[in-house]
Amino acid sequence: MSDVLHLEMLEKCYNRGQPGEIAVLRGLNLSIPAGQVAALVAPSGAGKSTLLHIAGLLDTPDSGRVVIGGTDLSGAPDRARTAARRADLGFVYQFHHLLPEFSAAENIILPQLANGTARRAAEARAGELLERVGLSARADHRPSALSGGEQQRVAFCRALANGPKLLLADEPTGNLDPGTSERVFGVLMDLVRETGMAALIATHNLELAAKMDRVLRLEAGQLTE
Repeated sequence: MSDVLHLEMLEKCYNRGQPGEIAVLRGLNLSIPAGQVAALVAPSGAGKSTLLHIAGLLDTPDSGRVVIGGTDLSGAPDRARTAARRADLGFVYQFHHLLPEFSAAENIILPQLANGTARRAAEARAGELLERVGLSARADHRPSALSGGEQQRVAFCRALANGPKLLLADEPTGNLDPGTSERVFGVLMDLVRETGMAALIATHNLELAAKMDRVLRLEAGQLTE
């Protein structure tokens, strides 16, 4: 299997060269092949969000390489990084961040339109994804009319709308009660398995982490399994 995500010797330090300098990542390496789901477990403040932001091209390391789908984007210009985020990456956060003035379907359609997909094709894709997560009947509802679990399922659909190679999720079920969290996590895993993408999912829930292919622990700026 080819690596979808390859991080090599990442270094990230805040307040570099100043009093209170904080080294967050120290020569960190990680490779995730297509079809693999990796859990990222770390205590608060260990650099979990920093790692996800760098992997997602939302932040840059001080040194090291970020390779996505075989393309080294470490020193790529903003335009290339933005294009890669739209086409190759899907993001899911603890809070759904759905646009409140748009329906569930429209929240899934909009990122496709931004990526150049024709309106009719985007609508069909949104309908297909909503059907997969059991929300076809809620397609025209705005987020305020959806439960927390339904909102997060829509957020999953939005993340997968453009057929990304890599899914990055930061505590995607952390804002849900245990029962809903379990069900929503099952939907997420089914979607990832069906598409064959790679996924890096940060979670504090060790039971959920154990259901993934790998469990990675971020400590002292490096990953261990």
